[in-house]
Amino acid sequence: MRKKLIAANWKMHKTPEQAQAFVSAFLPHVWEHTRDEIVLCPAFVALPAVVEATRDSQIGVGGQDMFWEKEGAYTGAISAPMLRAVGCSHVIIGHSERRQYFGETDETVGKRVQAALEAGLFVIACIGETEEERERNETEDVLRRQLSVLAPDDNLVLAYEPVWAIGTGKTATPEMAHEAHDFIKSQLDVPVLYGGSVKPENAAELLSRSSIDGALVGGASLDLESFTAICRAAIRS
Repeated sequence: MRKKLIAANWKMHKTPEQAQAFVSAFLPHVWEHTRDEIVLCPAFVALPAVVEATRDSQIGVGGQDMFWEKEGAYTGAISAPMLRAVGCSHVIIGHSERRQYFGETDETVGKRVQAALEAGLFVIACIGETEEERERNETEDVLRRQLSVLAPDDNLVLAYEPVWAIGTGKTATPEMAHEAHDFIKSQLDVPVLYGGSVKPENAAELLSRSSIDGALVGGASLDLESFTAICRAAIRS
């Protein structure tokens, strides 16, 4: 049985109190789920609450982004040492929403990944093509470009997120995801998660594919029953 990583990206949702309540209700459902790795990535303000709520459990906690400098005059930024200090083990870098709304580029993603790895964080680096790029048959070119700033590392995993499937309800078919994951692994030998409208209804089929090493879950991770079901699907796959 393959060990998988199931990561929840809560994006800009849940206050510290709401996050703590979710964890309290979630832990009894996965207390014996020790084979796979589960990581919760709340908003920055909820990190201390989630770290405390998951203490003495097997659940990891991650930030949703970070800057590459350790400190300095970078208003609004969070550094890797700050994430480590609050108790984070993981960080998401290069999510398509960061690229779309906040000007992330392949170059800045590479700098963030390097800084996170040097700080001892486990990195989930996101890659994926837009709908227009897929329609122009540019998927492999886009993935190759995004991967060019990364290098294999024991603490690095990738999350393949076709941008057209994020928050849209659309999902890459298992065959499409498998094909993309195979290509990614031919370029960079690291585990690859699938992200993009992962739901209880499709999780088992996606996670059963040999090239898919887990899932980065967005909207469905906000709901206790849905995220629990996805974690249980990982056990069965």
